[in-house]
Amino acid sequence: MAKKDGKGAHVSETPATQLLKANQVAFTEHPYDYVEHGGTAHSAASLGLHEHMVVKTLVMQDQDAKPLIVLMHGDCKVSTKNLARQIGAKSVDPCKPEVANRHSGYLVGGTSPFGTRKTMPVYIEASVLELPRIAINGGRRGFLVQIDPQVCVQLLGATPVHCALAE
Repeated sequence: MAKKDGKGAHVSETPATQLLKANQVAFTEHPYDYVEHGGTAHSAASLGLHEHMVVKTLVMQDQDAKPLIVLMHGDCKVSTKNLARQIGAKSVDPCKPEVANRHSGYLVGGTSPFGTRKTMPVYIEASVLELPRIAINGGRRGFLVQIDPQVCVQLLGATPVHCALAE
């Protein structure tokens, strides 16, 4: 399922790639040199991708500190007000990095929505689903996988929402 580039750049398995393989999801692996605080602009540039197709995995929480995941275009921000309204929450805020790490089992900067430690509701910006392919974190800093965005709905039960703000 995973395509190696033939140059020995295969990345060792992560809980995310194990879940994708177990569900026979076709994906390609894209390692890159991770830069602290480089964000999706860095990963997109490193891999020659448009930042809009790089999808970031954001661990957030509602007013009761219940965690949730938001999948958003790399070149957009989340309108937490719009998101809260759409999911029936009073408020939604980003988790602190150490809290996000605890919920997901991944380090911030390497968070994948696949194979998380805790099962959390997943929300996906609806326009992400219109893309033919997306690059999303594969469960390690400096490692993206490219997949069909519909996999997020099929495998994670991601609910489409409209909460993107241009950065």
